[in-house]
Amino acid sequence: MTTTPRTPASHAVHDTTVLLGRSLRHVLRSPDTIITTAVTPIAMLLLFVYVFGGAISVGTDRYVDYLLPGILLITVASGIAYTAFRLFTDVSGGIVERLRSMPIARSAVLWGHVLTSVVANLVSLALVVLVALAMGFRSGAGVLAWLAVLGILLVFTLALTWLAVIPGLTAKTVDGVSGFSYPLVFLPFLSSAFVPTAGMPGPVRWFAEHQPVTSIVDTIRNLFAGRPVGADLWVALAWCVGLLVVAHALAMRTYRRTAG
Repeated sequence: MTTTPRTPASHAVHDTTVLLGRSLRHVLRSPDTIITTAVTPIAMLLLFVYVFGGAISVGTDRYVDYLLPGILLITVASGIAYTAFRLFTDVSGGIVERLRSMPIARSAVLWGHVLTSVVANLVSLALVVLVALAMGFRSGAGVLAWLAVLGILLVFTLALTWLAVIPGLTAKTVDGVSGFSYPLVFLPFLSSAFVPTAGMPGPVRWFAEHQPVTSIVDTIRNLFAGRPVGADLWVALAWCVGLLVVAHALAMRTYRRTAG
């Protein structure tokens, strides 16, 4: 009986699936990782809606409806810090070096971590949405709009995850690998995520209106509300896809360089 040899593509898919299962098992053994990732965004959601929400005017929208898109992006930015940490742990522990010495697809080592990040972040995002629903969030979006929101969040998660791969491969300390995510978490505060940009001072308003978070947040907000998204959709996709392409290229270049 003969077996059909595997193609390089099927070989890579199989190896990635095996390493994805390994990483997911680690996450399942430590579910507090996902819970911790979701706790900070949920705490911010509660704080801004119930403490500051009454003092912030966002037009006809309820503040929880206005706020949720920005909190979803913060959830992803918080979650990818754990991706960088898991990769750093494998690198510093010699696991990556051992895997690279085995007959497996070289890209599978990174893709296993990246796909684990996507799965873990989707769970965290679902938890945040459930809390928002309990707080009164309501959406007039149809199925296609929800799928569009999911697609944007997936591309955004992939882009930030590949960005997280770089410090995961190069950091020398735990503080170094976790610190890179702080600017990403802070960036939504200088956008339309929490308040309309119209009330911001000139230079701050210009920055807020021309940075990626604002276009992504405005697109998701309009999709949730069932409103036309206009050019914001294409600007948001351009930012997400552009960041994904650049981050993936830099991460793979860093991986090849560190591989020696």
